[in-house]
Amino acid sequence: MNHSKLKPFPKDFLWGASTSAYQVEGAWDEDEKGLSVIDVGKYPEGTSDFKVASDHYHRYKEDIALFTEMGLKAYRFSIAWTRIYPKGTGEINEKGIAFYNDLINELLSHNIEPIVTMYHFDLPYALQEKGGWSNRETIDAYEKYAKTLFKYFGDRVKYWLTINEQNMMILYGAVLGTVDSKIENPQKKLYQQNHHMFLAQAKAINLCHEMCPNTKIGPAPNIAYVYPASSKPEDILAAQNFSSIRNWLYLDMPVFGRYNSVAWSYMEEKGCTPTIQEGDMEILESAKPDFIAFNYYATSTVAESKNNTSDKNPIGDQQITIGEPGFYRGVANPYLEKTQFGWEIDPIGFRITLRELNDRYNLPLLVTENGLGAYDKLEEGDVVNDDYRIEFLRKHIEQARLAISDGVNLIGYCPWSAIDLVSTHQGFSKRYGFIYVNRDEFDLKDLRRIKKKSFYWYKNVIKSNGQEL
Repeated sequence: MNHSKLKPFPKDFLWGASTSAYQVEGAWDEDEKGLSVIDVGKYPEGTSDFKVASDHYHRYKEDIALFTEMGLKAYRFSIAWTRIYPKGTGEINEKGIAFYNDLINELLSHNIEPIVTMYHFDLPYALQEKGGWSNRETIDAYEKYAKTLFKYFGDRVKYWLTINEQNMMILYGAVLGTVDSKIENPQKKLYQQNHHMFLAQAKAINLCHEMCPNTKIGPAPNIAYVYPASSKPEDILAAQNFSSIRNWLYLDMPVFGRYNSVAWSYMEEKGCTPTIQEGDMEILESAKPDFIAFNYYATSTVAESKNNTSDKNPIGDQQITIGEPGFYRGVANPYLEKTQFGWEIDPIGFRITLRELNDRYNLPLLVTENGLGAYDKLEEGDVVNDDYRIEFLRKHIEQARLAISDGVNLIGYCPWSAIDLVSTHQGFSKRYGFIYVNRDEFDLKDLRRIKKKSFYWYKNVIKSNGQEL
């Protein structure tokens, strides 16, 4: 669809940027913080751990001052569950409450809207030792944690995200370090965990509406439109299969309160349907999100799979489509360029994804991650010429405006990431931020903050409300 005149971004559009606690905060064992699965997990050889990260915990005021200079209207961050409840449940850690109180207040004092992710991969290790999400007690622990967040911060936080990328934890749990791939029938266990996360999410949504009637809450999966490799009907069926397994399973439940039928059929075929207890579906049907938050990096392309075991591709990471014999086979899209890390770049796919979500769910949409990871170079004079990042974001913002002109109800855009942080797969070398952090993989140097070229570009984008790209 070509528009003779484009609609502007809304006047109250949430121009923001994003991080997550374990990737940016550091201070992994300070102020009585407990251990998370990230703290005890393995990370790729040759990459940094998460113990110091960007040291945001100690430098958040400096960072927020930079966010203010950039003009951010919103900052999407996550709260570390183990800072609030070091053991996942039990006694509250007042020092954790104090830190996030201070962080939220600092943001608000600079007119930056806090958008808070309640759980971003970092499950408390004490809960993991008891079975993690396989144990229904974790649902109760999450509900207690949610109640605490709403009690202490709900008077100031207007936007809550329940669980970051639940679908990636299920589809790529071994890669993210959130599940042991060596366990017997891992898929059965994963989809049981998925069911428990759905219940935890539903309880949190209901609790939020009860305790904080003036706030909004929604899920935050990673969503990618799935292309068929060709117009061959079998390829189109494969694309539908993967769309249901990757995307719709994780949004049909929170929005409609039911399992996606194709995804359920897949689980039946694989022998991994979850055990559903009496009353579970009533809880799931009762919760109604106010909006859909989602992370978008690239689309996926799949072809027919004929049950060949070779269709089970090696897992790279969550943006590189694996195959599932008999259901779909991940293939490269010959029409798309790739990043330095092998992720396909598809700005038009962003518009397509926005339209699909808008048509399917009819809820406001909030983009909570979108960005380009690259090997940024710090040049003489403290200069980082990341024109490639500017070009990536420009093209995606152009497509976001086209989607708004198509009628999509998009309320905000928060690229990944506000500041350089530790990438889950490629450590500190893979940089995403508008702000350069002066450290290497293992040499912390001085952790100095340096504004990249993209910082000044995004500042102007926000100032012009997306008119000047």
